[in-house]
Amino acid sequence: MGQHIMKAPHGNTLVVEYEGGTIYIGRFDRCNGFEVLMHDCDVWDPTTAGTNEERAAHWVRETATYGVDVKHRDITFDASGVTGWRPLGEVPKL
Repeated sequence: MGQHIMKAPHGNTLVVEYEGGTIYIGRFDRCNGFEVLMHDCDVWDPTTAGTNEERAAHWVRETATYGVDVKHRDITFDASGVTGWRPLGEVPKL
């Protein structure tokens, strides 16, 4: 997960970790250096879902097992806040 988000593969479903504990899971479209665009996403929001890392990790594994519960067809966010990413396919299933 040490690679910059601009090196992420287009069209792959990614788990993108963001500062503050937010997690985006969806199909990566592009990053223009300033903004990330993803499609068919679900978002772990620590302000509403809780900051418990175990619960967040379970949510990611559950998504890897059952698929993305799409809540956002298109979503953009600031690229500078990305702390890491990995393909959803590399996440162990439940």
